[in-house]
Amino acid sequence: MTLLFRLLGRLPLRFLYALGALSGWITYLASPTYRRHTKENLALAYGPAEAEAILPAAVTHAGRGVLELPLIWLRDRREVAGLVRQVTGWEVVEHAQARGEGILFLTPHLGCFDIIAQYLAVHMKLTVLYRPPKLAWLKPLMEEGRGGGDLHLAQADLSGVRLLLRALKRREAIGMLPDQVPGEGEGIWADFFGRKAFTMTLAARLTEVGKVSVILTYAERLPKGAGFHVHFLPPQMEIEGALEQRVAALNLAIEALVRRCPEQYLWGYNRYKAPRGAPPPC
Repeated sequence: MTLLFRLLGRLPLRFLYALGALSGWITYLASPTYRRHTKENLALAYGPAEAEAILPAAVTHAGRGVLELPLIWLRDRREVAGLVRQVTGWEVVEHAQARGEGILFLTPHLGCFDIIAQYLAVHMKLTVLYRPPKLAWLKPLMEEGRGGGDLHLAQADLSGVRLLLRALKRREAIGMLPDQVPGEGEGIWADFFGRKAFTMTLAARLTEVGKVSVILTYAERLPKGAGFHVHFLPPQMEIEGALEQRVAALNLAIEALVRRCPEQYLWGYNRYKAPRGAPPPC
């Protein structure tokens, strides 16, 4: 599998996207559970007609998201960053840097979320939170592809949180996926597209650490494997108040981001599962 992964990393993005589209539909048709999650999650966010219209592209993009990983992880970082053909909102990043603030980049499962860290690490020091994959053979490839140079990895445990805190206190940038289901004791129940989802509290807690700018970002896939359009946006509302209020505000911000490019969101992700030991939603 490792050899196959490395071989895929040598293929052109356009070819990988053709394979990805095929694999996305094979997975969707072969897995009743994945198919159910995709349909149910879309139905929470959109009416029947809109959900039906979005679904085919969502299935295709989910497959592309898997097949683009070998290229994103295994090629030279500057070559990967060169696939970013357009950037919107970079001034949001520059303003935060000019204020001398640490930056918390939040990248949900939208578009090519792995290229964001690669692109940012060309421009600044960045520490990103990650969870090791369940597949043992994939772990060294992930760490090889995601880390190195000015891109530092922080595993999703107490030691990783300390790394994130130290980076923010040095007024550096950190990044994470805010819509991952956290483990027991790491989240609270909060609305996400109108349904209670067990939501990480770490991102909300980090907004309380001194001077921190929250920046939402995603990399939109361009047609025919032409590359990516990276977007940087501030949250639409202030992230303030008690922990529950901050978590709710971040979820609303992620919802708004997803609605900008819904066909590229990972709707098949089991976002509403309850981790073992977590309390039931209120």
